[in-house]
Amino acid sequence: MYSSCNLLSTPALRSSFPLSSEESAAAPISGRCIKKQPSGVSVISKKLLSNNSRAISPYNFISHGKVCGSSMSAVLIDDHSTVVNMEEGTENIGLLSLDPGLEAYKDHFRYRVRRYADQKKLIEKHEGSLGEFSQGYLKFGFNREEGGIVYREWAPAAEEAQVIGDFNGWDGSGHKMVKNEFGVWSITIPDFSGNPAIPHNSRVKFRFKHSNGVWVDRIPAWITYATQDPTRFAAPYDGVYWDPPPSERYQFKHPRPPKPAAPRIYEAHVGMSSSEPRINTYREFADDILPRIRANNYNTVQLMAVMEHSYYASFGYHVTNFFAVSSRSGTPEDLKYLIDKAHSLGLQVLMDVVHSHASNNITDGLNGFDVGQSSQDSYFHTGDRGYHKLWDSRVFNYANWEVLRFLLSNLRWWLDEFKFDGFRFDGVTSMLYHHHGINMGFTGNYSEYFSESTDVDAVVYMMLANNLIHSILPDATVIAEDVSGMPGLSRPVFEGGIGFDYRLAMAVPDKWIDYLKNKNDEEWSVGDISWSLTNRRYTEKCIAYAESHDQAIVGDKTIAFSLMDKEMYSGMSCLTKASPVIERGIALHKMIHFLTMALGGEGYLNFMGNEFGHPDWIDFPREGNGWSSDKCRRQWDLVDTDHLRFKFLNAFDRAMNLLDEKFKFLASAKQIVSSTDEVRKVIVFERGDLVFVFNFHPENTYEGYKVGCDLPGKYRVALDSDAWEFGGPGRVSHDVDHFTTPEGVPGVPETNFNNRPNSFKVLSPPRTCVVYNRVEEGVNEDSSKSAAAQVVETENSKDELVKKLLVPLLDDHQSDD
Repeated sequence: MYSSCNLLSTPALRSSFPLSSEESAAAPISGRCIKKQPSGVSVISKKLLSNNSRAISPYNFISHGKVCGSSMSAVLIDDHSTVVNMEEGTENIGLLSLDPGLEAYKDHFRYRVRRYADQKKLIEKHEGSLGEFSQGYLKFGFNREEGGIVYREWAPAAEEAQVIGDFNGWDGSGHKMVKNEFGVWSITIPDFSGNPAIPHNSRVKFRFKHSNGVWVDRIPAWITYATQDPTRFAAPYDGVYWDPPPSERYQFKHPRPPKPAAPRIYEAHVGMSSSEPRINTYREFADDILPRIRANNYNTVQLMAVMEHSYYASFGYHVTNFFAVSSRSGTPEDLKYLIDKAHSLGLQVLMDVVHSHASNNITDGLNGFDVGQSSQDSYFHTGDRGYHKLWDSRVFNYANWEVLRFLLSNLRWWLDEFKFDGFRFDGVTSMLYHHHGINMGFTGNYSEYFSESTDVDAVVYMMLANNLIHSILPDATVIAEDVSGMPGLSRPVFEGGIGFDYRLAMAVPDKWIDYLKNKNDEEWSVGDISWSLTNRRYTEKCIAYAESHDQAIVGDKTIAFSLMDKEMYSGMSCLTKASPVIERGIALHKMIHFLTMALGGEGYLNFMGNEFGHPDWIDFPREGNGWSSDKCRRQWDLVDTDHLRFKFLNAFDRAMNLLDEKFKFLASAKQIVSSTDEVRKVIVFERGDLVFVFNFHPENTYEGYKVGCDLPGKYRVALDSDAWEFGGPGRVSHDVDHFTTPEGVPGVPETNFNNRPNSFKVLSPPRTCVVYNRVEEGVNEDSSKSAAAQVVETENSKDELVKKLLVPLLDDHQSDD
């Protein structure tokens, strides 16, 4: 039996487990196959493959090597500013006291903190405040002002400029724009007969002439809506002037819900959320899918592909119009309806924001505004630095003043106008380093994070962004998708960190993929699994997930598919006896998701449909599949059909979330792995005051299995994956009281049982996970009811529950219409 104590409680303990060279080997970051847009511009459907989970915690690699300087980048400098002398003063960088291993890199931290402070001071001097600076959308793009519409566009390389559209018959000769000293073009278009000269919902474009004398048309960079002609295949997008009259403008009715102690995130793609092979709408998602999410006890929805992207198969990661709602699923007012409905159900809504790169599309996107411009005057860097060769996309120049205005205002726009509750920043690894993580195997050595490879311009931008977001909305949740494990990424800006609330634990799904693809059941190591799930930086929070959208797209496999493969199509009926493959698949699906949730982080994420083991992958319409939408949907009828076993996985997902809602174990700092029994293949740990017992053995049942715990008293089953309600044979009794026995000498852990002062005995069947909670004597029976029992009650009245959730939605929908 192997025993380990709390792996997260102290940094000293965390750094005392050296890794072998094999364990610390990391996989290079790679991408998916190259695809073609209808316009002929090649793109890559973006995906980062995370490193081996052993490389994610830099606490295991305390480095004291040579300090490397950071690369300097162009930035707006005040006339009286000078390059900061690092010998002048010493900032109080709290991050260094949290991790002494960072002390060797204090000059790097001083430099980037000073760069951040100087940039913020410059913004405050020239723009008033960071908050005012981030309201660029009130100045740029189209805005109503007294007596007319004012349009402004930053295009410093343009020789001449006009605004064209339906309102002037696409002839801009009468609507020429004027350029100021900062490269900003502007025009005031007076009202006509008391009405706006540009009608609401009419098409507009920015026409400008390059130095070579060629005129080009582009969608305005700050446009808030863009559409294409549905009658023309692969038609280019048009910018749309969106300014509905008050009677058509959606009015929010519900306040934002409070920030949850721990996010339980339902990652969703609106367009593919229909049960039919078609593009779903924001309103249909709000009415049909949000009640399902709430019924499964999630508290947060994370929406993908909200920002407009001309190539649907990019999954929303090749953005063309950063301020525009994706028109495939509806209008800006429709998205507001969705978010308001989510808030009415107590759900926070996060947006998957893509500021790591931009689409290479020169017809519909930002690419093309920078033709002929120097690096300092461009949205993007020039040359190799401005091109992401793996994703075939453009890379922002984060040091440029107007780029900072554009990106920070973009975040403010989604928060203010649409009431989003935060963001999941995509591709943060690509932003952090000049090499973008391409072919880079991160081992955890600190020199990989703090060197000339670090893109300090991007780091400063993210520090400004997180400062802004949390100052505007203190309850915001901001998550970084980072595979490298950059130290300080999820620590506050005032400590010298980058300021995110959470980092996605990207190594976790890769660990499960490795086990499912390459190891038979006998080779599974509970010690390795446990270590992989707990191996994260002390004081930096993570969102754990067993699988996200990455594992659901073509070319990969979901956990359910990996476990059951083709038998999912023939063996999921409850009317026939489950095959060994189905029995194993259902059991391990529940265990993998629950262990990931309970041990892998301070929050949990699941992608739409994975909670019930959706049998098919996702494949967006593209040239490679004949532009088919057949796999671009979710088969909700599978989980709604009572005689199919998908309902068991869904019920367990609901129970997992209910357990956290009731006991708040994800928010608890108490996480202690007391035993990883390699012989019996059992993991025992405590999270909060709950005791978890996971038996991964494929055959062995253990009667009277002794488990350690902290608090003495009486314990009962709180959740049991083996219960009938979850498709199990029901081998564990839920009405048995488990009384503790004291172990060893009080206060002397080494004399205790697995370093725990108390113990009790349980029945542990194969391939099951059972959770026990301590019950106070004389407690009300209803309050001690297990999550399984509560889910049964919910299942029995599921139709009524969904109806209750749907009624206000439908009522509001009708009133809006």
